[in-house]
Formats: sequence, structure tokens, C-alpha cells
Amino acid sequence: MNPPLHNPVHDPQTRQTIVRLLSSMAGAKEISQYLKRFSQLDAARFAVVKVGGAVLRDDLDALTSSLAFLQDVGLTPIVLHGAGPQLDEELAAAGIEKQTVNGLRVTSPEALAIVRRVFHAQNLKLVEALQAQDARATSIVSGVFEADFLDREIYGLVGEVKRVDLAPIQASLQAGSIPVIASLGETVGGQIVNINADFAANELVQVLQPYKIVFLTGTGGLLDDAGNVIDSINLSTEYDHLIAQPWLHGGMKVKIEQIKALLDKLPLSSSVSITRPGELAKELFTHTGSGTLVRRGERVLTASSWDELDLVRLRKLIDSAFGRKLLPDYFERTQLHRAYVSENYRVAVILTQEDAGVYLDKFAVLDEAQGEGLGRAVWQVMRDETPRLFWRSRRGNPVNAFYFSESEGCLKQPRWDVYWYGIEDMDEIRRCVEHCAARPATLEDAA
Repeated sequence: MNPPLHNPVHDPQTRQTIVRLLSSMAGAKEISQYLKRFSQLDAARFAVVKVGGAVLRDDLDALTSSLAFLQDVGLTPIVLHGAGPQLDEELAAAGIEKQTVNGLRVTSPEALAIVRRVFHAQNLKLVEALQAQDARATSIVSGVFEADFLDREIYGLVGEVKRVDLAPIQASLQAGSIPVIASLGETVGGQIVNINADFAANELVQVLQPYKIVFLTGTGGLLDDAGNVIDSINLSTEYDHLIAQPWLHGGMKVKIEQIKALLDKLPLSSSVSITRPGELAKELFTHTGSGTLVRRGERVLTASSWDELDLVRLRKLIDSAFGRKLLPDYFERTQLHRAYVSENYRVAVILTQEDAGVYLDKFAVLDEAQGEGLGRAVWQVMRDETPRLFWRSRRGNPVNAFYFSESEGCLKQPRWDVYWYGIEDMDEIRRCVEHCAARPATLEDAA
């Protein structure tokens, strides 16, 4: 095992700059939560960052700033890069026509010489750019991927990874240096082979089992039918619906299928982030993120009776999420309409049936689940089955921005903000507001 992560920052000015940047993105509690979570990981299990050749060409400064930033806060990512556009340019200049079969670049002996030269150049370019940012980085262009020929007759000198040797990566991490890995492999006989960078990343991830897998792109995430970035995808609840959408074009569909196949082989805690190089820190250190976060996620349990739920775990979840204890007789005196609970009891939505309509009594998300998109996934399952809803929230609650975006109406009062959707009749809205004003507390007062 590698040693625990440490903070190598020795320049007070650099440390202050980092703190200011983080503070501008999120609250102190949020920042501390993520740093604590990441710092408890074995160094090799923090993150694998896959960098495409287009990012090296177009966003090198943003990329190196983000990677150096991570190292400054004591986190050492493992970087694997491709060089597609650079290879296209160099092969064309050499008069070698680009050939692909099933999306893989056919690599002749003449082309391989250029592949090696381009990969070495791009690898050193990234390492030198990181060093110019006062980051420690190690160039690794061989010794990681042992491969066999994929199909020499069809693809030429293209490799299929058979074994991943972590020794060069571990040596770099032990020295507190960012491993920068080129997607080149070698056969047992010593023949250099070209390996598709996405395939190489997948093989590396399966061996390392990292907490985060990051794909850096120019688009900044996966896009919906309106061209907007999808902020999170919970595969357990959303995959079938998403994959069936007519607007999902072929390339994005393949990417989602590949991510699902990858996450199915990793621990439940692992996730994939797709973001821009300059937004990497925001994606990793804030709940809102900046890009698309994809998790295998958890199934959502639905119950219409307290007897169907583990009330000990549910009470513990609510107590922890709100930082205050649920009243001892809550389950006895609360008439459940429907509850939506993630299978590991990390998120819960509790609805009651009141004279004024269906009321959202609790939306509880554990700190450890914030930023995963799990809360939104459970909320969406609830919303799909609940056409009309009203609820209240204390003034100043950090989740109120989310509530506002999900509501069709909001009335701000001295103590509570009242929200609703699916309700248009003013008399009904008035009854909802009156209910919220008179509803007794269900949590013990804070000490």
C-alpha cells in the first residue's frame, strides 16, 4: 500500500491563494468535507485523469494549473493522455493516410515511428508545463501496459492490454510526483504497440479502483437535448430512460454505455466526472460541481408504510442530515403517505398526506452523499410519481436554491419559505401556507 496522502505545500503564499480560490467556490464545511474524504484514500486511489490530445493542444495552461492545484492541496492524480489530433497532423505531414477500423487507428510500422515520437513529445510537453507551474511530475512512456496484438492483420501494431504494471506509477507517487502516462504498450517480446487511450484508461482504472475517474473535454460534460450540460447521472435509476432518448446521438450513447460498463466493475463509491480542464477543482470540491458526474448509484426503495422500512437506519439518517434529533414519537404520530429511500439509507424523501395536499416532510441527504447526485436522483423518482406537492424550509437553508428551482411558486415568510408545484388554485395555495405556518416541529431544538 502507498502511504497516506500528505500536504506538500511549503509556500505560505501558495497556500493562501489556494484557500481563497476554494473559499470562492464553496463554503468552508463543503471544502473540508471533500478534502477529508480524499485525504483518507490511499494515494493511488484518489483519481485517474484521462486527457485527450485536443486538451493538450487547446487547454494546456488550464490543465496544468488544475493539476498543480490538486498537488498543492496534497492530492496526487494519475494522468493518462492521448494525442489524437497531433497524430493526425504528423501522419498527414508524412503522407500517411489515416485509417480506422471500428474506431481504432490502424498502425503500420511506418506510422508507429511517428506514433512513438508524437506521444513522447506530448508527454514531455505536459510534464514540462507542470514543472513550470512548480508541480512535480514524472514522464512515463513505457513499462505500464503489457499488451498483445489486438489483430495484427486488421489493425497492425495496435495493442490490447493484458497486464498493468503499477511499479512506475507507485514510484512516482512515493516521490510525491504526478505520474504522466502515455498510452503506449509493449508486447512480451518488446514490440512497442499503439493503444487507444480510452481503452488504456479503462484497464488502468480497473486495476487501481480509484475513487474518481475524470475525463477532461472541451464540452465540459455530457449534453442534453438543449445542448446544456447534464449535471449528474445516477445509473441505477436513470440509465434505461436516458439511453432510450431520441436526442442521444451515437457518440454520447457509446460514451454512457462505456462509463456504465466501467463503473459496474468498480466499488460503489467510485464515480466518473466529465468536465473542462479549468473547472476540475470546482467539479471535485463543490456540491454543485461543474460538469457531469456519473455514478452507478443506488436503487431507490419506495414504501407506503413505516413497516416496510428500517426505522433505526432512517432515524439515524435524518438525525445526521439535519444535525438535530428527530422527536422520539415521530414515526408513531406521523402518517406516512410515501417514502423514497436510497438502498443504503443515505438519502430519504418523506411525504405525508395532509388536508391541504401531499406535503414534503423530510428531504434528508447525508454529508457523505452530497455532491454525488444521489439526492437529486431520489428527488426525481419522487417527483415523477408526485404531480402535486408543497413544503416549507427554514429561511437561510442552503438547500433553498434547489427548492426554488424545483418549485412553481414560493412565498417567503419570517421563519419559513413555503414552496409548491402542481398547485394553481389560490385557495389551495392559501391552505398550504396556513398548514406550513401551523405545522408543529418534528426535530428537537438545537442545543
